[in-house]
Amino acid sequence: MSYFCDTYALIEIFNGNPNYEKFKEQGIYISLMNFYEFYYILLRDFNEKTAEYWRNKLDLVLIEITEEDVIEASKFRLKNIKKKLSFIDCLGYALALKGNIKFLTGDSKFENMKNIEFVK
Repeated sequence: MSYFCDTYALIEIFNGNPNYEKFKEQGIYISLMNFYEFYYILLRDFNEKTAEYWRNKLDLVLIEITEEDVIEASKFRLKNIKKKLSFIDCLGYALALKGNIKFLTGDSKFENMKNIEFVK
């Protein structure tokens, strides 16, 4: 099975959370925006060497973002405005739906939504 990982999931894989172990051996689908967030966090909290190591270690599959994806993500975010979901997470969720793959997250705001693999 394929999964679109939000940045939360990427960080949990990085942190060695055993609940995410099985996901790191598969292709990890992300958008360029998730990669941006993940790489930035590693630079901020560690250094460039660590960020580059994980960039190369993980089997990242970048999904291209289209104008239509942004439109769908915007509609989803507005529909769920009270949950205060991030722009990047909404975009990732829209990409996962479009690609018919599960959205992997530990963000409780997504728990019990359609097409979610919720892992803490």
